[in-house]
Amino acid sequence: MHARVIAATTTAVLGTVALLLPVHDARAGITLRPSVIAHRGASAYAPENTLDAVDKAAALGVRWVENDVQRTKDGELVVIHDDSLRRTTDAEEVFPGRAPWKVRDFTAAEIARLDAGSWFGSAYAGARVPTLKEYLERVEQHHQKLLLEIKNPELYPGVEQQTLELLNNEGWLDRRHRTNRLIVQSFSADSLRTVHELEPAVKTGLLGMPAVADLPRFAVFADLINPSYASLSPAYVSAVHALTGPHGTPVKVFAWTVDDAVTALAVSAYDVDGVITDKPDVVRRALYGY
Repeated sequence: MHARVIAATTTAVLGTVALLLPVHDARAGITLRPSVIAHRGASAYAPENTLDAVDKAAALGVRWVENDVQRTKDGELVVIHDDSLRRTTDAEEVFPGRAPWKVRDFTAAEIARLDAGSWFGSAYAGARVPTLKEYLERVEQHHQKLLLEIKNPELYPGVEQQTLELLNNEGWLDRRHRTNRLIVQSFSADSLRTVHELEPAVKTGLLGMPAVADLPRFAVFADLINPSYASLSPAYVSAVHALTGPHGTPVKVFAWTVDDAVTALAVSAYDVDGVITDKPDVVRRALYGY
């Protein structure tokens, strides 16, 4: 059904693309809606969740980056998507006897030895799995904004408090960051509720697509509902926007993961507030013409 909706919508959207172009130049600092968020950094062009992917997003002029945080055996927060090191590092070669190569079974020093770039391309050989501290420093260096996902919180008891403590130590819980530059998200409603209880001023996003009837109870602690674009509809976006979130503003919608112009235009026509993408340049060009 979604495919038919996209197809039916595309012609009308393309015919009105001029209406989506910014009145002002975003490169001059004007905030555009929907926001374009680089998924795991600019992950179509550099290995996901590495500092190289953050740098690539910055080079493309993308202001929002998304990443994933998990915890090592000795308690270090690191930026990686899978709960296993196997897909995006050479852990299987470096530590052949340690299957299934779970992040939580390796120390930070062991993970720091791994090559997290060669799987993507030889140009990135030697890229490392960054710690969350290193990642925050790089995002700050580029004056970017951060959509931070707490990944697999059920595997890491207390990870919410630990993440917030690190954010605070790195200056990311001051008013400027909380207001304009930081959103913490998770697929776990319990984890997100914990974040809200520990730091009520931090904006939060619930990944997934709860039933419309359940949305009011999530709006108590979630500022955003972030579903897959493939399951989204204009009616659902309207239902989310009708709710008031924990900070007294309408609950927003960030849709993921959109990597082509046609889909970006169709999803934008649903009135979403953000588009999460591996190809932020493609989406931005489709929506705003540059």
